Amino acid sequence: MILAGKCPASLACEGGVKGHNIKKIIHHREAPPVRARGFTKIGMITIGQSPRIDIIPEMREVLGTEVEILEAGALDGLTLEEVKKFYPKGGDYILCTRMSDGREVVVAKRFIVPRVQKCIDLLSQRGAEIIVFICTGLFPTFSSKKLFVEAQKILDHSILALHGEKERIGLLIPLSDQIKQARKKYDRLKGKVIIKAASPYASEDEVSVAAEALKRADPHVIVMHCMGYTQAMKKKVMEITGRPTILARSLVARTVKELISD
Repeated sequence: MILAGKCPASLACEGGVKGHNIKKIIHHREAPPVRARGFTKIGMITIGQSPRIDIIPEMREVLGTEVEILEAGALDGLTLEEVKKFYPKGGDYILCTRMSDGREVVVAKRFIVPRVQKCIDLLSQRGAEIIVFICTGLFPTFSSKKLFVEAQKILDHSILALHGEKERIGLLIPLSDQIKQARKKYDRLKGKVIIKAASPYASEDEVSVAAEALKRADPHVIVMHCMGYTQAMKKKVMEITGRPTILARSLVARTVKELISD
């Protein structure tokens, strides 16, 4: 391949290149490199039950249809009565998710951690090339032979990038019972963090009420800190508050899209 202003070592540059030599160079120009095979299988893990028909379709709009998405859930195969045994007790880290039929469930992290690890192993066996953990809760380190992408780290590092001594960040989380553990996590930030609760698995009215409360607090930016929040909910929050808003699922999807795009 000939670059502008460059001359191959095999040709004399002083007198230029004659027409017949140009044709010869063009004829023997190097073929473009063969493009490496892209990632075609992405694993998605939920702390609830799969398939997440409330999340994956909106993420697929970003990822594209050429990618195969393999799903696994920490609560797969369990009945509601069995899941109720995972309900948090005093001191437990609280997680909010949903069953396959859409019913909201609240579980303690300590019951979910080993089940997530099994999901990682399962998706690796099924051929997932990248595994995405679609939960924004705080978890210990997992073991994975594949690239393991955690929604929580993507979202929280975005918050760190936005915060400052004068910035006010509005945080929307699912449950009021989670506010205490959220404050413990974000109190170290220099700016002010305003936390309001609204379950993504309840009515949109709940999200609207929380958005009104955030509007009164006048944040600079709002972070919808749960993968369960939808694009429609984000639109509602922005309409009410008039503030820039980050939606967890679209941020994670766009990050994964960047990883798999050439």
